[in-house]
Amino acid sequence: MKDKRMKFDKYFPNDLLKPYIKYFVVSENELENEYKVFPSSGLVIGFQYKGQLAAVKNNMESKLNTAGITGITDGYKIFKNSANIGTILVYFSEIGFTQFASHPANELFNLSISLTDIFDKKSVAEVEQKLTIATTDKQRVKVVEQFLVSQLKDVQTDRLIFEAVKLIYQSNGTIRIKELNEKLSISPSPFEKRFRKVVGTTAKKFASIVRFNAVLDNLNETKTLTKICYENNFFDQAHFIKDFKHFTGDTPENFKRLL
Repeated sequence: MKDKRMKFDKYFPNDLLKPYIKYFVVSENELENEYKVFPSSGLVIGFQYKGQLAAVKNNMESKLNTAGITGITDGYKIFKNSANIGTILVYFSEIGFTQFASHPANELFNLSISLTDIFDKKSVAEVEQKLTIATTDKQRVKVVEQFLVSQLKDVQTDRLIFEAVKLIYQSNGTIRIKELNEKLSISPSPFEKRFRKVVGTTAKKFASIVRFNAVLDNLNETKTLTKICYENNFFDQAHFIKDFKHFTGDTPENFKRLL
């Protein structure tokens, strides 16, 4: 049964933003809550239009800005929200962020920073003001969409990196980087530099995040952990458990049991 005190509703972007934004989420929670966020394959912007969010590390809380951005992470993060929080989240596509900001995406790796470090303070303040006035979720999404459209840059998408991301997904993150370089006819060093700048981390780390998310999808199925381990090209169970713990802080067995 759906908990009426919580909301996590998805909205899809307009045609102009579709190549760069996967979706928006309007998230609300009446209760104070601490939760884990697992690594995803794109950067995320968050606007709190009510309530407060904090990052938790070593049992210490540090309050986050009401408008912030989180880069790609290679491990789980713990967050804590106040009661009666309302947030709009923007989930970028893997190559989307660089269409809006001149900042290389890799400079945000493992970080959650203020949105004003990336975008003009006045524009961000304007969005925040409009969000506090908005009375419906559709209005809030529209406010954020208008902001993003105003920030959209007339730059060419890096087709080679776009292709690299596609190949990594097609292999569920199991493709070797050497094979990727060969398929794209590019030498390792310039490829790595371009990949990090556009996507936000190395191709190897990105592939491991894609593989991890493929494993998470598999856990919902009736497959055994051994089968999942070998289907996702892990050398052995020990490697599988070690990687899984790094990304979730838990063993695959415990995690599967809680599903």
